[in-house]
Amino acid sequence: MTPQETVKLVSADGLEFVVPRNAAMISKTIQGMLSSPVTQQEELHFPEIRGVILKKVCEYFSWALRYSRGEESEFPIEPEIALELMMAAYFLDT
Repeated sequence: MTPQETVKLVSADGLEFVVPRNAAMISKTIQGMLSSPVTQQEELHFPEIRGVILKKVCEYFSWALRYSRGEESEFPIEPEIALELMMAAYFLDT
């Protein structure tokens, strides 16, 4: 993948995740950030989202693309991160 086809997401604790741009666009918040004329960057920082949570969000992006064609599958979520993940999903409008 070329750099134009990816976006780097950086967590509060400095972990970096490079994901396909089309996967990141599942998030309406990220979609807005990437399409804003003011923000023409390929690296987005999320100072309120811990790395373990952002990693799970990135896993969800890939899962959502794979199973968006109607195939049934469950996305596993560990109970100990469920609340924090839900808050991140709400913020990211995912």
